[in-house]
Amino acid sequence: MNAVQLLPLLRELFGRHPEHLYRQGWELQWLLYALKYTNELEDEYEIAAAAEVAREDWPQWRPAA
Repeated sequence: MNAVQLLPLLRELFGRHPEHLYRQGWELQWLLYALKYTNELEDEYEIAAAAEVAREDWPQWRPAA
């Protein structure tokens, strides 16, 4: 899985659990696996890259309060 494929997963994770928005790549690696967003531990550098993109456009896609 690459950063482009991880982006929708991270957007969903951040939308459902905004408290995880600023976690490190290695923390997100475990969270995605533990919450069953992925079937295996993905590369933490790919996750970090996708998370950075997701954080940049956070206000545009987060659910309305």
